Amino acid sequence: TMCSVISRVKPVQRALALGLRLRTNTDGWSCAAANRRSFCPGLNTDFEPIQVASRRYCSSTVLTKGLFFRQLFELESSTYTYLLADTETKEAVIIDPVLETIDRDLKLIHELGLNLKVAVNTHCHADHITSTGLMKKRLVGLKSAISKFSGASADIQLSEGDKIKFGKQYLTVRETPGHTDGCVTLVLADQSMAFTGDALLIRGCGRTDFQQGCAEKLYQSIHEKIFTLPDMCLIYPAHDYLGRTASTVGEERKFNPRLTKNLEEFVNIMNNLNLPKPKKIDISVPANLVCGVYEV
Repeated sequence: TMCSVISRVKPVQRALALGLRLRTNTDGWSCAAANRRSFCPGLNTDFEPIQVASRRYCSSTVLTKGLFFRQLFELESSTYTYLLADTETKEAVIIDPVLETIDRDLKLIHELGLNLKVAVNTHCHADHITSTGLMKKRLVGLKSAISKFSGASADIQLSEGDKIKFGKQYLTVRETPGHTDGCVTLVLADQSMAFTGDALLIRGCGRTDFQQGCAEKLYQSIHEKIFTLPDMCLIYPAHDYLGRTASTVGEERKFNPRLTKNLEEFVNIMNNLNLPKPKKIDISVPANLVCGVYEV
Protein backbone atom coordinates (compact mmCIF):
# COMPACT_ATOMS: atom_id res chain seq x y z
CA THR A 1 0.00 0.00 0.00
CA MET A 2 1.04 3.65 -0.35
CA CYS A 3 1.42 3.93 3.43
CA SER A 4 3.81 0.99 3.68
CA VAL A 5 5.89 2.32 0.76
CA ILE A 6 6.09 5.85 2.16
CA SER A 7 7.18 4.66 5.59
CA ARG A 8 10.32 3.05 4.11
CA VAL A 9 11.66 5.99 2.05
CA LYS A 10 13.86 8.91 3.09
CA PRO A 11 12.26 12.04 4.62
CA VAL A 12 12.52 14.22 1.47
CA GLN A 13 11.23 11.45 -0.78
CA ARG A 14 8.52 10.74 1.75
CA ALA A 15 7.33 14.35 1.64
CA LEU A 16 7.22 14.30 -2.16
CA ALA A 17 5.36 11.02 -2.15
CA LEU A 18 2.85 12.40 0.32
CA GLY A 19 2.33 15.44 -1.86
CA LEU A 20 1.60 13.24 -4.84
CA ARG A 21 -0.71 11.09 -2.78
CA LEU A 22 -2.67 14.06 -1.44
CA ARG A 23 -2.97 15.69 -4.89
CA THR A 24 -4.63 12.54 -6.20
CA ASN A 25 -7.47 13.05 -3.70
CA THR A 26 -9.93 15.44 -5.31
CA ASP A 27 -12.68 15.35 -2.72
CA GLY A 28 -11.38 18.33 -0.72
CA TRP A 29 -10.62 18.86 2.95
CA SER A 30 -14.10 18.48 4.38
CA CYS A 31 -14.67 16.36 7.46
CA ALA A 32 -16.54 13.88 5.31
CA ALA A 33 -13.54 13.60 3.00
CA ALA A 34 -11.21 13.20 5.95
CA ASN A 35 -13.39 10.35 7.12
CA ARG A 36 -12.49 8.47 3.93
CA ARG A 37 -8.74 8.88 4.42
CA SER A 38 -6.56 6.85 6.75
CA PHE A 39 -3.52 8.21 8.56
CA CYS A 40 -0.35 6.13 8.13
CA PRO A 41 1.14 5.42 11.57
CA GLY A 42 4.62 5.10 10.01
CA LEU A 43 4.89 8.86 9.45
CA ASN A 44 6.88 10.93 11.92
CA THR A 45 5.72 14.03 13.80
CA ASP A 46 7.26 16.37 11.20
CA PHE A 47 4.13 15.71 9.18
CA GLU A 48 1.64 16.80 11.86
CA PRO A 49 -0.50 18.86 9.39
CA ILE A 50 -1.12 15.68 7.41
CA GLN A 51 -2.22 13.84 10.54
CA VAL A 52 -4.65 16.58 11.56
CA ALA A 53 -6.15 16.76 8.08
CA SER A 54 -6.80 13.03 8.08
CA ARG A 55 -8.75 12.80 11.35
CA ARG A 56 -11.85 10.69 11.04
CA TYR A 57 -14.06 13.23 12.80
CA CYS A 58 -14.24 16.93 13.41
CA SER A 59 -15.55 18.08 16.79
CA SER A 60 -16.20 21.64 15.62
CA THR A 61 -18.34 20.71 12.61
CA VAL A 62 -21.00 18.20 11.71
CA LEU A 63 -20.65 15.19 9.42
CA THR A 64 -24.37 14.60 8.99
CA LYS A 65 -25.73 16.21 5.85
CA GLY A 66 -28.41 18.80 6.47
CA LEU A 67 -27.83 19.04 10.23
CA PHE A 68 -27.23 22.25 12.17
CA PHE A 69 -25.60 21.72 15.56
CA ARG A 70 -24.69 24.08 18.38
CA GLN A 71 -23.27 23.34 21.84
CA LEU A 72 -24.09 25.90 24.54
CA PHE A 73 -22.81 26.21 28.13
CA GLU A 74 -24.29 27.31 31.46
CA LEU A 75 -21.54 28.39 33.83
CA GLU A 76 -22.98 27.84 37.32
CA SER A 77 -23.87 24.15 36.91
CA SER A 78 -21.41 23.48 34.06
CA THR A 79 -24.33 22.22 31.98
CA TYR A 80 -24.21 21.75 28.22
CA THR A 81 -27.34 22.53 26.23
CA TYR A 82 -27.51 21.26 22.66
CA LEU A 83 -29.46 22.77 19.78
CA LEU A 84 -29.98 20.66 16.65
CA ALA A 85 -31.92 21.59 13.54
CA ASP A 86 -32.71 20.39 10.05
CA THR A 87 -31.15 22.98 7.74
CA GLU A 88 -33.84 22.51 5.08
CA THR A 89 -37.04 22.62 7.15
CA LYS A 90 -35.62 24.66 10.08
CA GLU A 91 -37.31 22.31 12.54
CA ALA A 92 -35.24 21.98 15.72
CA VAL A 93 -34.86 20.25 19.07
CA ILE A 94 -33.09 21.42 22.20
CA ILE A 95 -31.52 19.08 24.77
CA ASP A 96 -31.18 19.91 28.48
CA PRO A 97 -32.03 23.64 28.44
CA VAL A 98 -31.32 25.58 31.66
CA LEU A 99 -33.60 28.18 33.25
CA GLU A 100 -30.86 30.79 33.69
CA THR A 101 -29.98 30.78 29.98
CA ILE A 102 -33.45 30.76 28.45
CA ASP A 103 -33.13 34.27 27.01
CA ARG A 104 -29.84 33.42 25.33
CA ASP A 105 -31.24 30.20 23.87
CA LEU A 106 -34.46 31.75 22.59
CA LYS A 107 -32.56 34.68 21.06
CA LEU A 108 -30.37 32.25 19.10
CA ILE A 109 -33.37 30.23 17.96
CA HIS A 110 -35.08 33.44 16.79
CA GLU A 111 -31.97 34.76 15.04
CA LEU A 112 -31.56 31.53 13.11
CA GLY A 113 -35.23 31.36 12.20
CA LEU A 114 -35.68 27.93 13.73
CA ASN A 115 -38.97 26.24 14.58
CA LEU A 116 -38.32 24.54 17.91
CA LYS A 117 -40.47 21.40 18.07
CA VAL A 118 -39.24 19.53 21.16
CA ALA A 119 -37.37 20.43 24.36
CA VAL A 120 -36.03 17.20 25.84
CA ASN A 121 -34.32 16.50 29.14
CA THR A 122 -31.97 13.52 29.36
CA HIS A 123 -33.12 12.96 32.96
CA CYS A 124 -34.57 14.73 36.00
CA HIS A 125 -31.66 17.01 36.89
CA ALA A 126 -30.58 17.64 40.47
CA ASP A 127 -28.19 20.56 39.94
CA HIS A 128 -30.28 23.01 37.92
CA ILE A 129 -33.86 23.79 36.93
CA THR A 130 -34.86 23.10 33.35
CA SER A 131 -36.17 25.99 31.25
CA THR A 132 -38.62 23.72 29.43
CA GLY A 133 -41.72 24.96 31.24
CA LEU A 134 -41.04 28.65 30.69
CA MET A 135 -39.89 27.97 27.14
CA LYS A 136 -43.26 26.36 26.36
CA LYS A 137 -44.98 29.54 27.48
CA ARG A 138 -42.89 31.60 25.09
CA LEU A 139 -42.91 29.32 22.04
CA VAL A 140 -46.27 28.23 20.65
CA GLY A 141 -46.44 24.54 19.84
CA LEU A 142 -43.31 23.49 21.71
CA LYS A 143 -43.52 20.03 23.33
CA SER A 144 -41.57 18.81 26.35
CA ALA A 145 -40.08 15.32 26.55
CA ILE A 146 -38.49 13.13 29.22
CA SER A 147 -38.25 9.42 30.03
CA LYS A 148 -41.42 7.74 31.23
CA PHE A 149 -39.32 6.25 34.04
CA SER A 150 -38.22 9.67 35.32
CA GLY A 151 -41.40 10.21 37.35
CA ALA A 152 -41.62 13.67 35.76
CA SER A 153 -44.44 15.28 33.82
CA ALA A 154 -43.98 16.09 30.14
CA ASP A 155 -45.94 16.15 26.89
CA ILE A 156 -43.93 13.23 25.52
CA GLN A 157 -43.00 10.25 27.70
CA LEU A 158 -39.98 8.61 26.10
CA SER A 159 -39.25 4.88 25.87
CA GLU A 160 -36.50 2.72 24.38
CA GLY A 161 -36.38 3.04 20.60
CA ASP A 162 -38.58 6.14 20.36
CA LYS A 163 -37.59 8.67 17.71
CA ILE A 164 -37.57 12.43 18.24
CA LYS A 165 -38.02 13.82 14.73
CA PHE A 166 -37.11 17.27 13.45
CA GLY A 167 -37.41 17.69 9.70
CA LYS A 168 -35.52 14.89 7.97
CA GLN A 169 -33.39 14.27 11.06
CA TYR A 170 -34.16 12.30 14.20
CA LEU A 171 -32.72 11.20 17.53
CA THR A 172 -33.26 7.65 18.81
CA VAL A 173 -33.84 7.06 22.51
CA ARG A 174 -31.67 4.55 24.36
CA GLU A 175 -32.58 3.99 27.98
CA THR A 176 -29.43 4.27 30.12
CA PRO A 177 -30.53 4.14 33.78
CA GLY A 178 -28.15 4.01 36.72
CA HIS A 179 -27.55 7.66 37.55
CA THR A 180 -31.34 7.91 37.77
CA ASP A 181 -34.09 5.53 36.65
CA GLY A 182 -35.10 7.96 33.92
CA CYS A 183 -31.77 8.58 32.19
CA VAL A 184 -31.72 8.34 28.41
CA THR A 185 -29.04 8.70 25.76
CA LEU A 186 -30.13 10.33 22.51
CA VAL A 187 -28.39 8.99 19.40
CA LEU A 188 -28.39 10.76 16.04
CA ALA A 189 -29.82 8.72 13.18
CA ASP A 190 -26.43 7.95 11.59
CA GLN A 191 -24.85 7.23 15.00
CA SER A 192 -22.28 10.00 14.54
CA MET A 193 -23.35 11.70 17.79
CA ALA A 194 -24.71 10.58 21.15
CA PHE A 195 -26.03 12.88 23.85
CA THR A 196 -25.40 10.92 27.02
CA GLY A 197 -26.77 13.19 29.74
CA ASP A 198 -25.22 12.30 33.10
CA ALA A 199 -24.83 8.60 32.35
CA LEU A 200 -21.49 8.83 30.55
CA LEU A 201 -19.31 11.89 31.10
CA ILE A 202 -15.92 12.63 29.58
CA ARG A 203 -13.51 10.35 31.46
CA GLY A 204 -16.18 9.84 34.10
CA CYS A 205 -19.84 9.02 34.71
CA GLY A 206 -22.83 10.17 36.71
CA ARG A 207 -22.86 9.53 40.44
CA THR A 208 -25.08 6.77 41.82
CA ASP A 209 -25.59 7.74 45.47
CA PHE A 210 -29.02 9.42 45.21
CA GLN A 211 -32.15 9.63 42.99
CA GLN A 212 -32.52 5.87 42.38
CA GLY A 213 -28.80 5.60 41.65
CA CYS A 214 -27.44 2.11 41.06
CA ALA A 215 -23.81 1.48 40.10
CA GLU A 216 -24.48 -1.99 38.66
CA LYS A 217 -27.27 -0.67 36.48
CA LEU A 218 -25.18 2.28 35.25
CA TYR A 219 -22.25 0.02 34.32
CA GLN A 220 -24.57 -2.24 32.35
CA SER A 221 -26.30 0.71 30.64
CA ILE A 222 -23.07 2.27 29.44
CA HIS A 223 -21.51 -0.95 28.21
CA GLU A 224 -24.65 -2.22 26.47
CA LYS A 225 -26.24 0.99 25.16
CA ILE A 226 -23.34 3.44 24.60
CA PHE A 227 -20.14 1.42 24.19
CA THR A 228 -21.87 -0.61 21.44
CA LEU A 229 -21.99 2.51 19.25
CA PRO A 230 -19.25 3.06 16.62
CA ASP A 231 -15.83 4.05 17.99
CA MET A 232 -15.92 7.41 16.24
CA CYS A 233 -19.40 8.33 17.51
CA LEU A 234 -18.98 11.67 19.26
CA ILE A 235 -19.99 11.75 22.92
CA TYR A 236 -21.71 14.92 24.13
CA PRO A 237 -22.45 14.80 27.89
CA ALA A 238 -24.75 17.00 29.97
CA HIS A 239 -21.81 18.37 31.98
CA ASP A 240 -18.09 18.87 31.99
CA TYR A 241 -16.21 20.61 34.78
CA LEU A 242 -12.81 20.82 33.07
CA GLY A 243 -13.71 22.60 29.84
CA ARG A 244 -13.77 19.51 27.62
CA THR A 245 -16.48 19.74 24.99
CA ALA A 246 -16.68 16.25 23.49
CA SER A 247 -15.21 12.77 23.42
CA THR A 248 -15.76 9.61 21.40
CA VAL A 249 -17.04 6.16 22.22
CA GLY A 250 -13.63 4.72 21.37
CA GLU A 251 -11.83 7.13 23.67
CA GLU A 252 -14.10 6.47 26.61
CA ARG A 253 -13.97 2.72 26.14
CA LYS A 254 -10.17 2.94 26.20
CA PHE A 255 -9.40 5.76 28.64
CA ASN A 256 -12.33 6.23 31.02
CA PRO A 257 -10.73 5.50 34.42
CA ARG A 258 -13.94 4.08 35.90
CA LEU A 259 -15.43 2.18 33.00
CA THR A 260 -12.25 0.37 32.00
CA LYS A 261 -12.58 -1.50 35.31
CA ASN A 262 -14.60 -4.66 35.80
CA LEU A 263 -18.05 -4.46 37.39
CA GLU A 264 -16.87 -5.20 40.93
CA GLU A 265 -14.12 -2.56 40.79
CA PHE A 266 -16.53 -0.03 39.27
CA VAL A 267 -19.10 -0.56 42.03
CA ASN A 268 -16.39 -0.14 44.66
CA ILE A 269 -15.28 3.15 43.10
CA MET A 270 -18.83 4.49 42.89
CA ASN A 271 -19.62 3.49 46.48
CA ASN A 272 -16.64 5.41 47.81
CA LEU A 273 -16.82 8.75 45.99
CA ASN A 274 -18.10 10.56 49.11
CA LEU A 275 -19.30 13.57 47.16
CA PRO A 276 -21.34 16.43 48.69
CA LYS A 277 -24.90 16.58 47.43
CA PRO A 278 -25.66 19.10 44.65
CA LYS A 279 -26.29 22.59 46.03
CA LYS A 280 -29.62 23.00 44.26
CA ILE A 281 -30.99 19.49 44.66
CA ASP A 282 -33.74 20.50 47.08
CA ILE A 283 -35.24 23.00 44.64
CA SER A 284 -34.18 21.46 41.33
CA VAL A 285 -35.67 17.98 41.69
CA PRO A 286 -39.18 19.10 42.74
CA ALA A 287 -39.23 21.65 39.92
CA ASN A 288 -37.94 19.22 37.33
CA LEU A 289 -40.46 16.56 38.34
CA VAL A 290 -43.05 18.82 36.74
CA CYS A 291 -40.87 19.17 33.65
CA GLY A 292 -42.59 21.12 30.92
CA VAL A 293 -45.34 22.55 33.14
CA TYR A 294 -43.25 24.24 35.85
CA GLU A 295 -44.82 27.47 37.09
CA VAL A 296 -41.93 29.91 37.32
